[in-house]
Amino acid sequence: MAAALSADVIARVKATVPALAAHGPAITQAMYARLFQDDHIKALFNHANQGEGGTQTKALAGAVLAYAQNIDNLAVLAPAVERIAQKHVGYHILPEHYPFVATALLGAIKDVLGAAATDEILEAWGAAYWFLADVLQGREKLIRDEIIADAGGWTGWRDFVVAQKIRESAVITSFVLRPKDGGPVIPHKPGQYLTFRFDAPGQPGLKRNYSISAGPSADSYRISVKREDHGVSSRFLHDQIQEGDVLQATPPAGDFFLASQPPRPVVLLSGGVGLTPMVSMVEHIAKAHPELEAHFVHGALNSAVHALDSHVRTLANDHGRVSVTTFYSDPLHADRVGETHDVDGFITLDWLAANTPLAEADVYLCGPRPFLRTMVDGLVGAGVPADRIHYEVFGPMDEALAA
Repeated sequence: MAAALSADVIARVKATVPALAAHGPAITQAMYARLFQDDHIKALFNHANQGEGGTQTKALAGAVLAYAQNIDNLAVLAPAVERIAQKHVGYHILPEHYPFVATALLGAIKDVLGAAATDEILEAWGAAYWFLADVLQGREKLIRDEIIADAGGWTGWRDFVVAQKIRESAVITSFVLRPKDGGPVIPHKPGQYLTFRFDAPGQPGLKRNYSISAGPSADSYRISVKREDHGVSSRFLHDQIQEGDVLQATPPAGDFFLASQPPRPVVLLSGGVGLTPMVSMVEHIAKAHPELEAHFVHGALNSAVHALDSHVRTLANDHGRVSVTTFYSDPLHADRVGETHDVDGFITLDWLAANTPLAEADVYLCGPRPFLRTMVDGLVGAGVPADRIHYEVFGPMDEALAA
């Protein structure tokens, strides 16, 4: 464990807060540019996140600023540290990779701030970086040790055979994955994701996270992927990958998952393909929590794109204490309330307040960013305590959701 940061280092880092607030995205953009000059470091990243209007650059800038602002009160950063450590385990980031980031970050600070980045400032940021790196590496080691200690656990990349490819809707296809070596797999926590590495035509080494869409199992995983017109990885999976093909994945990771012993009712709230971790949760509830009250609330465009509905309803009917409600915002001519779905329009806070136990439930959310912003803000405004609102963002955690 690294020694505690000195008062001088803390003061110097906090003094850079105004500069980071003004120039943070420029610094992180310059940092990535430096990092990606090294091909073996560049290969560690999911480069889809480098697009999206600079979302990853902004997210990292926000994280660096938050670290500087709270460097004398790091307890408030614990959730962010856990999220980063889980991502590092998923992408197989190892201790030997950290020095490259240190060099790129300090170089970027110097590039952007120029003469304001004095030797004393750079020295302080070097100490601050390595202090945080030590915390992250310690947590990552614990996560990996826990995975290895469990039956079916592994580290690094493991080969999985596509045992089944199932078309769930016009845009979503499921892939059932079994280890090529024939061994067991570590049961995931319902809500977690797998990180994949595969070679699409002309783009080798693609890395992507996909939520596991089945309940915990000792022999297989299932992912359910939406085909995006401009998504290289999703188009590759939908169009190129067939049963019998092999994909590589690291162990399940992620800090978004159903509590092992849910202490109160749960509301599983999703939009679009955000239903995937919720299906994992409801499968687990159906199997392991017969007395738990749960509400599965999902929003989709229409029946053409809605996936896994009959599966979820069968689980709910067999369980007896799980309700299912689906909203269609753009129903097809043949869609009928009471037949294909339950409510026309979008999910609203008023509906949730009237039809689910928001006052005492834990709420789990996953879906597109606009959906999450609306729902999270609405839940907070409705008085749901922050520690009972749990959400997963597909892609970088941006500032609008991290607040």
